[in-house]
Order: sequence, then C-alpha cells, then structure tokens
Amino acid sequence: MKKLIATLFLITLIYQTGYSWGQIGHRVIGQLAQWHLSRTAEARITQILGPVDLAMASTWMDEIRSDSAYDYTNTWHWVTIPPGTTYNPEIQEPAGNAFEATQRIIATLKSGTISQKQEQEYLKILVHLVGDLHQPLHVGTGEDRGGNNVRVRWMYEPDSSNLHRVWDSDMINAKQLSYTELAAHLNRHIDSEVVSDAKALPAQWLSEALKLRGTVYDLPDSNRIGYQYMYRNWPVVEQQLMLAGLRLANILNEIYG
Repeated sequence: MKKLIATLFLITLIYQTGYSWGQIGHRVIGQLAQWHLSRTAEARITQILGPVDLAMASTWMDEIRSDSAYDYTNTWHWVTIPPGTTYNPEIQEPAGNAFEATQRIIATLKSGTISQKQEQEYLKILVHLVGDLHQPLHVGTGEDRGGNNVRVRWMYEPDSSNLHRVWDSDMINAKQLSYTELAAHLNRHIDSEVVSDAKALPAQWLSEALKLRGTVYDLPDSNRIGYQYMYRNWPVVEQQLMLAGLRLANILNEIYG
C-alpha cells in the first residue's frame, strides 16, 4: 500500500510539473517536421529510428522520466531567463538546460562520432527539445516554475489548473483535433513569412519566447480564463507549433540532408 501511494504521488507530481505541449503538441511538431524533410534526410532518419517517425519519437523524452537511467536529462526541458535579462549560463541548472542541450546535441549529431544507440536517443531528444523551446513557459522566469505555480480556473472545469498546463495541453485539447488533423491544418497555413522566420537560430528562439511573456501572463484578477484567453492566444500556439516543426526540419536537413 505504501508503494502504491508513493507511486500515485510521483505520478501526480510529474503531472503537475507539466510536459511541454503535451503529447498532441509534440506530435504535431514532429509530424510537420516529417513532412518537410528532404528525401536524403528522411531516408537517413528512417535508418536511425526504424519504424518510428518523428511524430511518435517526439514524446520519448517525456516517457523516459520514469526511468532513473535518464535522470540526467530531467533539467533539459527548460531554460531560465529572469525578466529584463538575457541568457546567462551561470544561473542555469548544473546538469544542463533546454538551450544548452539543444546546441550540444546538434553539434554532436553533426560530428558523426557517436554510437548508433546514442545517435538514436539524441535524435529523439532533439525532436523533443526543439518543441520545448517553442512553448513560451519553458523559457521560464525562475520565479514560478514556468507557470506551474500560477493557479488558474480553465473554462468551466470544477478543479483548478495551472498556467503551464493551459499552454501545454488545455488550449490544444479544447480544439478536439488529433495531432494529424492539427498538423494538416497548420501545414496549409505555412506561408513565405513563416518559412523565413523558421530560419532563425536557437538564440533567437529565446528572444521570441521573452516577447511572448506579456500575452502569456496577461490574466484577469480572478485568474479565471477560457474562451477569451484562448481566442487571444491560439494564434500564438499555432505560430509556435509551425515554427518549431519547420525549424526542426531545417536542423535535421542540415545534419542529414
């Protein structure tokens, strides 16, 4: 019974901490990237991942949180940039962060000097991290655990949620679309401006996230949010998912194409 209670507590803790974009959001990003791979990159990635496409590989980094062998990746899901500052490596988690890990993994994959198993794992981690860095609350202030400590009432749900979860999954789930349906919808809206913006380097991704904080944290005094908040912020969700998908494809095409 004690083990069961401890397990349930751990599951609750992980759930409350939040995953970036949730499964649907991450898979949307992976699917968009899959559609925009060059033929050469797609063939090479298929050799590495086997029968797993980028959409299904995108959630692997969240799934391994249950495996203590991967505890070293726990802090790679976010990066901290306090208000009014820029990225400072001296205040980050000693074990690494999303920004640092992304750049390091890209360089390692380009080097071609790692084992097949490590390349497979690094590729799946990269797919996830690119998504993480485009969920604005994963570029945290260092004050509220990326919005996890900001309690809100979402729509008409009887139980409270938190701001991080709203951005992870609540807004996306409210659309009641599968990841393939949402990815197809977004793919039809990719225009020349999005393609141009997708050329930005990871350092610029951080700047974009900082600029989005104003709208993310624009909450009513009651902290009750629903249709109005979603109407104002859904275009941001779409934009970030599209950019993440195209930027991931650009990175993979550069590495493997």
